[in-house]
Amino acid sequence: MNQYNQGKIDEVVLALMQLTLHDTNRAWKGFDWDVLDRLYEKGWIDSPRNKTKSIGLTEEGLANSSSFFEKHFGSIDPTEN
Repeated sequence: MNQYNQGKIDEVVLALMQLTLHDTNRAWKGFDWDVLDRLYEKGWIDSPRNKTKSIGLTEEGLANSSSFFEKHFGSIDPTEN
């Protein structure tokens, strides 16, 4: 089995949550449970173990999500399609 850098995976998953943000701090939680558990342990999201289809990002999680999105995907140029 391949070994992956879990820290980088955690950053990218949190960054991708930027794409589904709604209600200020909620994102859809359609990601691997092990990753969601790690994000919860880091204090970046609320507990993923509930029946809702979205997850609350903590204040730190929101800030990191935005920062990681910029780091991994760069700025969005509104003139590009």
